[in-house]
Amino acid sequence: MSSRIETCSFDSAAPAETARFWAAALGWEVVDDDDPDEAGVRRPERAPEAGVQPELVFLRVPETKTVKNRLHLDLRPDDQAAELARLEALGATRVDIGQGDDVTWVAMADPEGNEFCVLQTPDPMPA
Repeated sequence: MSSRIETCSFDSAAPAETARFWAAALGWEVVDDDDPDEAGVRRPERAPEAGVQPELVFLRVPETKTVKNRLHLDLRPDDQAAELARLEALGATRVDIGQGDDVTWVAMADPEGNEFCVLQTPDPMPA
């Protein structure tokens, strides 16, 4: 017997706003944003990964974020530089989480301060 991850939940001061950021960042769709205490994002139903990749759920909490996340997402874009610029235009910021200067990934934070990483663009497949 095995299980699969259905959702990854994040504390949030503004669930609907945070869900909209992540939906735009991932190209996903917002779901359940009519409840002021909870909102989520998931792959569009037409996407091949729909129902396989977990939903992200944002749950309202009264306190603000004060320390580094214990869980974060790593994003692997086709073009790291373009993706960094796009995410910054959506409201993400670059952050220092002690990564040093010799890493190939960039640490960022969403508008609520939740850290995530944008990984290096993968090398093209050899011909």
